[in-house]
Amino acid sequence: QVQLVESGGGLVQPGGSLRLSCAVSGFTLDHYAIGWFHQAPGKEREGVSCISSDGDDTYYSDSAMGRFTISRDNAKNTVYLQMNNLIPEDTGVYSCAAAEGCYPVATLFTSWGQGAQVTVSS
Repeated sequence: QVQLVESGGGLVQPGGSLRLSCAVSGFTLDHYAIGWFHQAPGKEREGVSCISSDGDDTYYSDSAMGRFTISRDNAKNTVYLQMNNLIPEDTGVYSCAAAEGCYPVATLFTSWGQGAQVTVSS
């Protein structure tokens, strides 16, 4: 059974950091790209970052560039999203998803986690 489970969310003050983890099971992680997506309250889901199956290629949204870092440890079947200099606009649910490549369209990601809540507030 394919499963992705996010963890590491929580409440953080503006300027703080969080590291999200996406633990996968039921499939071979090194065959898939993993993307992170953000859904702010009342808004549509948007792509934040993606890492290719071999880790050689990474992609970031304009908002995430320079603040977030995506990485993967295939031996641990886990993908990480290090988020620094968090701002209130980063608040929302963060989900990881698997796909054959880092596609620009969320619907091409076939397996999704349940999401982790991140709240940036003073």
